[in-house]
Amino acid sequence: MPPPRLNHQDLRNESTTKDKTGTLDVPLKFLDQDYQELQKSCFTNKMRFVDDKFPPDSSSIDPQKKLKLDLDQIKWFRPSNIVSNPQLIVQGASRFDYSQGSYLGNCWFLASVGALTFQKEIMDQVMPADQSFGKDYAGIFHFRFWRFGKWIDVVIDDKLPTIKGKLIFVHSKTSNEFWPALLEKAYAKVCGSYADMHAGCVSEALLDFTGGVHVYFKLKQTSTDLWSLMDRAAKAKALMGCSTSRGDTSANTVLPNGIVQGHAYTVTGVFKVTSQGEPVRLVRVLNPWGKGEWTGAWSDKSLLWNSVSESDQSNCRSSAIDGEFWMSMEDFAENFRGIDICCLSPDFLDSSSKYSWTSTCYYGSWDAGTTAGGRPNNKETFWTNPQFRVKIEELDKECASGQCPENILVSLMQKHENRYRSLVSNYFIGFSVFVVSINKSQRIQQFWCPLINGVLLFYFLL
Repeated sequence: MPPPRLNHQDLRNESTTKDKTGTLDVPLKFLDQDYQELQKSCFTNKMRFVDDKFPPDSSSIDPQKKLKLDLDQIKWFRPSNIVSNPQLIVQGASRFDYSQGSYLGNCWFLASVGALTFQKEIMDQVMPADQSFGKDYAGIFHFRFWRFGKWIDVVIDDKLPTIKGKLIFVHSKTSNEFWPALLEKAYAKVCGSYADMHAGCVSEALLDFTGGVHVYFKLKQTSTDLWSLMDRAAKAKALMGCSTSRGDTSANTVLPNGIVQGHAYTVTGVFKVTSQGEPVRLVRVLNPWGKGEWTGAWSDKSLLWNSVSESDQSNCRSSAIDGEFWMSMEDFAENFRGIDICCLSPDFLDSSSKYSWTSTCYYGSWDAGTTAGGRPNNKETFWTNPQFRVKIEELDKECASGQCPENILVSLMQKHENRYRSLVSNYFIGFSVFVVSINKSQRIQQFWCPLINGVLLFYFLL
């Protein structure tokens, strides 16, 4: 097999490029809309912004008519036409601020929003602070999302879909607070429409909010000590979500124990308590519906709380009907299918704080006739897939005795050309990793990674 071809024109190391657009400081303008220029134009012309790229009509809600909505009933209103004193945020953004709308199955997105509210710095990146309904209000807002290696700035107007004066999608429990509805609208614009947000994976929004490192674990199929890893992730300010398996139908059936089938939740905390002299590892979970809770052991009304100290009860126990509840790690693994963890750094993956991680990003494509080499069993063409070498130096003398921690994490994502999320076709993609050589004197391992049709991110522990 020929050696790796490192000069493929579509393969690019983002860490060395001189093009700094697409960073948080210089995000790409989504659909070529410039927030500052549009806002200035509104001031000059003494008018409020109306977004012609995501207009307040049925095309922005359900162009394919997949939702069970009478579009003729929908009226678009600005917050000032809904309440007398609209505010973007009232007393801080919280996971308890909002409830999911009844017309759209985007619990995956709202579960990610719940995790986002814990991290103010990340929240401020997604929702820039230079906007409000007060000074400089012009009916225009903007939000930032990370999409396939680039940050984008998304402009929207503040016209929101209503029926009989009530918001039909996500809405705040505080009547004059509108950050959840506006954030959802901005993300709907990126997806193509509100209907294009119907059904999805928590990992999508977690990545789009952070541009971070994502890992997924199937709760019943891993030997990893997940509770300890979740504990480290929480301390590293990671965003976490989880999901349940589908039932016999696609409906969100509520089980007798309160858990909803085929539903996404937010993991909002991990804690260890002592009960009857024994340690108990707990996980706190939030239902984005804002209601509907687990009723088993360690739930809000569980008598097990009487067996722990007053301090632990004060820190954990709550009787509020807010969709949030505690359960043991064992019950968590039994009732949930998997957990998504997304963090700005992979540091939480290691129990040692001795090392730090760095990352690099490559883009590649699988082009028919040139770089579409197929799977490894296609021996004549497999080598034509985009590929590159990665050198990994051993960390220290501990590695020689087999004590070296795992020091590489590979993340592959597929970039879509179609703006409308529901019309996207997912292709079978993947990568293979080969040891090219081992030079013991230099303690370096070289890996060869063909890349197929996507964005490949490497994280290295140094």
